[in-house]
Amino acid sequence: MAVSLATLLPPWSGRLRAYAPGTDVGLALGVVALLSVLILPLPSFVLDIGLALSVTGAVLVLMVALFLRRPLDFTSFPTLLLLTTLLRLSLNVATTRLILSRGNEGPTAAGHVVAAFGGFLMGGDVLIGLILFGILLVVNFMVITKGSGRIAEVAARFTLDAMPGKQMAIDAELSAGSIDEKTARRRRRELEEESGFYGAMDGAAKFVRGDAVAGLLITSINIAGGLAIGLIRHGMPFAQAAATFTTLTVGDGLVSQIPALLVSTAAGIVVTKGSSEGRADTALLRQLGGSPKPLAVAAGAAAVLSAMPGLPMLPFLALAGLAGGGAWLRHRHPPAAAEPSGGGTPATAAPGAGREAPITDALRMDVIRLELGYGLLVLAGGEAPRLTEQIKGLRRTIAAEMGFVLPPVRIQDNMLLPADTYAVRIKEIEAGRGELRPTQFLAMAPQGGLPDLPGEATQEPAFGLPALWIDAGQREAAGLRGYTVVDPASVLTTHLTELVKQTMAELLSFAETQKLLDDLPREQQKLVAELVPAQISVGGVQRVLQSLLAERVSIRDLPTILEGIQEACAAQARAVPAIAGHVRARLARQLSDAHTGPQGYIPLVTLSAEWEAAFAEAIVGPPEDRQLAMAPSRLGEFMQRFRAAFDGAAAEAPVLLTSGTVRPHVRAVVDRIRPATTVLAQAEISPRARIRTVGIL
Repeated sequence: MAVSLATLLPPWSGRLRAYAPGTDVGLALGVVALLSVLILPLPSFVLDIGLALSVTGAVLVLMVALFLRRPLDFTSFPTLLLLTTLLRLSLNVATTRLILSRGNEGPTAAGHVVAAFGGFLMGGDVLIGLILFGILLVVNFMVITKGSGRIAEVAARFTLDAMPGKQMAIDAELSAGSIDEKTARRRRRELEEESGFYGAMDGAAKFVRGDAVAGLLITSINIAGGLAIGLIRHGMPFAQAAATFTTLTVGDGLVSQIPALLVSTAAGIVVTKGSSEGRADTALLRQLGGSPKPLAVAAGAAAVLSAMPGLPMLPFLALAGLAGGGAWLRHRHPPAAAEPSGGGTPATAAPGAGREAPITDALRMDVIRLELGYGLLVLAGGEAPRLTEQIKGLRRTIAAEMGFVLPPVRIQDNMLLPADTYAVRIKEIEAGRGELRPTQFLAMAPQGGLPDLPGEATQEPAFGLPALWIDAGQREAAGLRGYTVVDPASVLTTHLTELVKQTMAELLSFAETQKLLDDLPREQQKLVAELVPAQISVGGVQRVLQSLLAERVSIRDLPTILEGIQEACAAQARAVPAIAGHVRARLARQLSDAHTGPQGYIPLVTLSAEWEAAFAEAIVGPPEDRQLAMAPSRLGEFMQRFRAAFDGAAAEAPVLLTSGTVRPHVRAVVDRIRPATTVLAQAEISPRARIRTVGIL
């Protein structure tokens, strides 16, 4: 019978695993042990273990830094720098305690590790040890630590400065549909980790610098204190006291400075790695030996130096041979070009073709593009980019209300625009622009006119209403006085919404129409198969849907629309206006509900019989392409009466009611006077809808 290892372990082993290294309790106990070394005396054998751990840990940190692929793979490095610095300082204090209290007992008074460093590396000469210690200290403090600290400081500054731009780029790609929300969240998290890492490295570099200063001070104190204790307390001759205590002190300094030098080197490697991908050895080999020319020049220089009198010939000739051989191999076998991400073999291209974008890229067009002046980039960047979130909400709202998936909105900066100006382009043509104050709020009075507040007078860009830019401190007071207060991102999104609704018919392309048909439920696909292309083409369906969207009629009930198209085609209707009229009649309940006011009825302005006859007589042409040919004077009279009728009933936002025959032509005229006015045919009013006539035109 098989027996698992867990059944053989004693029952208390599970509790011990909670205190093992790598657990939270184990880490806490390790930090407490480091701090206790500063207070409690250590026996020499425990000190030897600690010093061995310090040296081995420093080598491990250096190797990890060398084999890193990118700096963010070692995000725990700042914390590790603090812990290793604390370990060395604690061991310095413990060694100082043993040197000063037991230094007269011999060279092993502070442990065998200190004795070995003091005897072997110094060669038995105190002066040599002091010189070595001083050189290591200067190299660590003046060169490596100072340079690493400066690089960390600059990297932290530039990383934080570039963070809003990177955030905006992520949000722009998300709005454009290039990445999904999961990828955007991951990249935002990586961006936060990057800024936090470089900021922590800027502070952690100070630990290494302070460690070098502390090593110098501790060594000086140990030498002075050791001489004083040896001369005064133990009555030792000056030469003996100097030899004993100075040897131990310098050995202690060396055994602490060598790990400090290794850790400082690791810190320098991490912060200088920057954005280069791959391990340090691979990157160095690829970049130093990537071209044969530098290797050939280095080989020639080494050969010239080998021929100079007084210089040893063999080392320079050996180096010249190695560099020359590397140059010859690199010339015979040049590095392969980077393969595309798809894994396929790249086709041979003319020189420079990889650096130049294809000409066809210039033909690509952004369906919707929002251009921001540099002063408005804060709306799309930062930690809480409200603009991008509102644009995503706009796309969801239009999809729910109109049944049409809005193409992705591309956001980009435009240095040619004034700082606080934005422009909306639909298919590369400017559809509208406006000005915002990113640090202020837009206040509007519901009853009209300017709010009675201090601020900058302006016009609301979407509807041209009088408004006022006010400071953030006045927002609450404006709300209490009944004014409508809107933030800049909402102002821009509202303007974008109106511009999109005005051009929605243009945005419905053939491909989008095909996608709408393909995305219908399975039970509706048979209707699509019978209708397209036997009775009408996809292009014909597109034109019918565009005619509905042009008058802001939702196409979300696509099955009903297709049924209406099928009925119109069965009745031999081929003209798009006739088909669209039949579809609108099928959507009577939807149209009636959309125009029912808060009072529960549809306010109507009825077209008089006189104007019905005038429009009917002015319609000319074949049934497939009927046009309105009304005299300009008669059109001018109609426009005048239209304005008078609707200005008198503007409070109820009435609908103009006509017959089905003249409705498209009346709508074409009204669209040039007041585009927001709805024109309905009598068949487009549901029999169950409540109506009220508020005027006659």
